[in-house]
Amino acid sequence: MARKIGKLTSLTVSRTKKRGYLSDGGGLYLQVSPSGSRSWVFRFRDVGRLREMGLGPTHTISLAEARDLATECRKLRLRGIDPIQARRDGHAEAKLAAAKALSFRQCAEAYIEAHKPSWKNPKHTAQWPSTLEAYVYPVFGDLPVQSVDVGLVLRALEPIWRTKTETASRLRGRIEAVLDWATARGYRQGDNPARWRGHLDKLLAKQSKITRVNHHPTLSYAEAGAFMAQLRKQEGVSARALEFLILTAARTSEVLGAMWDEVDLEAGVWTIPAARMKAGMEHRVPLSGRALDILQRLHADQTGSYVFPGAKAGKPPSHQAMLQVLRRMGRGDLTVHGFRSTFRMWAAEQTNFPREVAEQALAHSLPDKVEAAYQRSDLFEKRRRLMEEWARYCATPAKAGEVVPIRGRRK
Repeated sequence: MARKIGKLTSLTVSRTKKRGYLSDGGGLYLQVSPSGSRSWVFRFRDVGRLREMGLGPTHTISLAEARDLATECRKLRLRGIDPIQARRDGHAEAKLAAAKALSFRQCAEAYIEAHKPSWKNPKHTAQWPSTLEAYVYPVFGDLPVQSVDVGLVLRALEPIWRTKTETASRLRGRIEAVLDWATARGYRQGDNPARWRGHLDKLLAKQSKITRVNHHPTLSYAEAGAFMAQLRKQEGVSARALEFLILTAARTSEVLGAMWDEVDLEAGVWTIPAARMKAGMEHRVPLSGRALDILQRLHADQTGSYVFPGAKAGKPPSHQAMLQVLRRMGRGDLTVHGFRSTFRMWAAEQTNFPREVAEQALAHSLPDKVEAAYQRSDLFEKRRRLMEEWARYCATPAKAGEVVPIRGRRK
């Protein structure tokens, strides 16, 4: 005997107060919740397991519409198709179809907005949109993100791959990141046409083969004493910031962003929080006598929370401030970051301090993961002695052609 379909009436649907399920036949049920709300469900068995598929509330889906939806579900079941999975697939297809109208530019802007809070370097943050605007958007910025393929990626990269190789390499990584983000968000499908390994590395020349690595211009450590003597004659906060940077072997952003609540003048320690460190780990910097003297003089005239206050109230100096000091000194051939290399070469060639002590002073992560796992100490006391010797070396101008050795005892 065939099961009856169409058992319910519109009046029953609107007036029933019975909690639970009321069958209309053919797998269609009216579900009345304990709160009294009513909705339609399609119930079926799949490999012996009872499953339910919601069809919508009664105030939106009428009885007639619910019966039509249930009929479609039964037709899918006859063809061996899971109606729940079919609906999910339909939603995914609809989402992808909508995403086809989402341009690469829109995805890139959304990616930048999502990741910008984690970027510590303002220069890096500014380069993201500027490089995309200059080299990518004119090629495929307004095209649907789903349509970006290897041909389009190459059209953006090839014109600058040989002439601006470093920029092109970073740009490729940014395109790859945006496309990965779009894939993760369901806005595109398929492989990433901007990936390097096993893909673009077969189509473009390796960066190392077409460009030389240009290291930051560095002051010879033999010149450090004479340079520091000249630097101490320079007036202004930026000059003191540069001197402090050299004495602590710190990075530009770490020094310019230094806050007074990070400094313990009595203990002679500057603790840089993890959020401001490149490696994302807190770094304690032992302060030499000269470094402390700089801070104490600044502290006496403290006007805000920044150790090195900028021209604008409540702001640190700009990233160009210390470069301007170098130019005033007639040393525009140097870079601020290069002084870290000066310190590292001095430590390697003029002292007997172990390599790991100098690396810790630079806040470098150990490349060997096994070694890093066992090296739990930050070697603070040894670094304090190293930085004192560095300060003494910097305070001793060498005669022309003379290298002043520091024979540090093995600690």
